[in-house]
Amino acid sequence: MEMKIINPAELAEPRGYNNGVLAEGRSLLFVAGQVAWDREQRIVSDDFAGQFDQALANVLAVVSDAGGDATNITRLLIFVTDKREYLAEIKDVGAAYRRLMGKHYPAMTLVEVKSLLEDRAKVEIEATAVI
Repeated sequence: MEMKIINPAELAEPRGYNNGVLAEGRSLLFVAGQVAWDREQRIVSDDFAGQFDQALANVLAVVSDAGGDATNITRLLIFVTDKREYLAEIKDVGAAYRRLMGKHYPAMTLVEVKSLLEDRAKVEIEATAVI
């Protein structure tokens, strides 16, 4: 798969993400929003970074089952219920991200929302991948 990183010179240099990813010649995989559920649909932790880690691992499980890996992900959409909590745990979130995604930075958006459908969920991640 050919992936071209798109970071126009007229935009500020992104840090920890890319503005765009152009993928050519494969199938698109749309991954539904994943929360920090385990196999029995139980939230694994009340810790934000722990929830982020599990939600991203769940995204990667879907991508893997479709025949891809982290490098096939072209876009992440991250919903958080408290941006202050996200920022307070950014180092641990970053460590979890790097452990699971390495140095692969797809196009990303983070949005603060009032709540998520699962009451204990603090983060939900959906993805698009090209396999």
